[in-house]
Amino acid sequence: MNQFRGSAIEKEVLTADAVAFLNDLENEFGWRRGQILAQRELRQERIDHGEKPDFLPETEAVRQADWQIDPVHPDLERRHVEITGPVDAKMMINALNSGADVFMADFEDATSPTWSNLLEGQKNLVEAYRGTLGLETETKTYELNDEIATVVVRPRGWHLSEKHFLVDGQPMSASLFDFGLHLFHGGRAALENGTAPFVYLPKLESHLEARLWNEVFVWAQDRLGIPQGTVKATVLIETVLAAFEMDEILYELKEHAAGLNAGRWDYIFSVIKKFRNDPAFVLPDRSAVTMTVPFMHAYTELMVATCHRRGAHAIGGMAAFIPNRRDEEITAAAIRAVRADKAREASAGCDGTWVAHPDLVQVAREEFETILGEKPNQIDRLREDVEISTADLLDVDFEGEVTERGVVENVEVGIRYLAAWLSGSGAVAINNLMEDVATAEISRSQIWQWVRHGIVSEPRIRAIASDVVQRIEQEGSGLPVQTARKVFEEVALSDDFVDFLTLSAYDLIN
Repeated sequence: MNQFRGSAIEKEVLTADAVAFLNDLENEFGWRRGQILAQRELRQERIDHGEKPDFLPETEAVRQADWQIDPVHPDLERRHVEITGPVDAKMMINALNSGADVFMADFEDATSPTWSNLLEGQKNLVEAYRGTLGLETETKTYELNDEIATVVVRPRGWHLSEKHFLVDGQPMSASLFDFGLHLFHGGRAALENGTAPFVYLPKLESHLEARLWNEVFVWAQDRLGIPQGTVKATVLIETVLAAFEMDEILYELKEHAAGLNAGRWDYIFSVIKKFRNDPAFVLPDRSAVTMTVPFMHAYTELMVATCHRRGAHAIGGMAAFIPNRRDEEITAAAIRAVRADKAREASAGCDGTWVAHPDLVQVAREEFETILGEKPNQIDRLREDVEISTADLLDVDFEGEVTERGVVENVEVGIRYLAAWLSGSGAVAINNLMEDVATAEISRSQIWQWVRHGIVSEPRIRAIASDVVQRIEQEGSGLPVQTARKVFEEVALSDDFVDFLTLSAYDLIN
């Protein structure tokens, strides 16, 4: 039995055939997802007892063999600039019209998983493929241009469940729910309108998790009568464990692979989380953990070399800066930072990059076209000069410190973001940065790490949280800041590290 609320949009999205498809998808693969989560826990226990990640000896033959992924769809050949954002109509229309090559429609870190957000997002995707997505407000009419960005959809990660959809009395895997509904409705609409279903896969920790996704693709395509290899997946390398298995991840996805992406914010979070008990891995302020520090530089270099050897796209990370239209100086500084970041990525061999705001699309494009010109990509640049060792991927020896400002900013970002997330917003502008779940995870995990290792005290964090809540309440936003503070303190100050803050906050969402 499934619990629905009977709204018009539910009836449109959750048709009888769609519900049957979701039920069968969960019955086929939900137990496998449980195995994946159990394997993650066992791996963490070994790391807690001193084990360090390394390249897998049992898959050395895959890394050494000469093979390539299947060719990608023509719509994915040029990915110089990708813009990301939530799946509400206004944000989607602005992103699709932004001039970016790709729009990553994000059901994960940039979308608060309210029931209405999820179902409206699925409906919006179908209309985007058909070119009919529009929105009327009191002040403006939003509609799609004739030329729009290619749509790539990011479902939620394996760790999340969808409490509003029950299969045999249990919440369905959120990954399978998001992907299943997308393929059932939007994926087929994409094919009908000359493109194809493309996805981003988040937070994978091993090639076995990629293998499970590949089997999901095979089963779903067969069930819906879609030719095998139609689904194309780009994997976010946003966990330190996945960095050691990039060849294997591409290999497991076989004909469904499209490339890899350097998911920088979640990658930082992953390093903190995996090595949380090791004082050697205590990181400084988030602002000091740039893409040029040793461990971040190493995994990006390895990603480019791995992708190009296998004929896959290597996509750079997010520019979270957003223009401040009331302060030209802040905007100019942000644009300079974005230019430098994108010039570095293009020079390193990336085939494209991410931005969070339409005003940065042209900035990023100029830097990539300086290197690529009219070429759709630079996959032919093999980066045979790259030699990355285990030590390189784990090298956190760089200058930086934990400052009072860094502590306060982490507490403020964590509480402000959670208050917005609990209210239904997943992408939030805070202090001229576009924050999402990934950056909130860094904020609270750094606080946990700094308290655990005696750099800052728990009473000090609670005092800062009290000051932050008082300031937000004086702004009169009406956001649930007291609830947000409670969740933040639970995940930042608990004795045991909570794997994902969304697991604690999800039950508080209507």
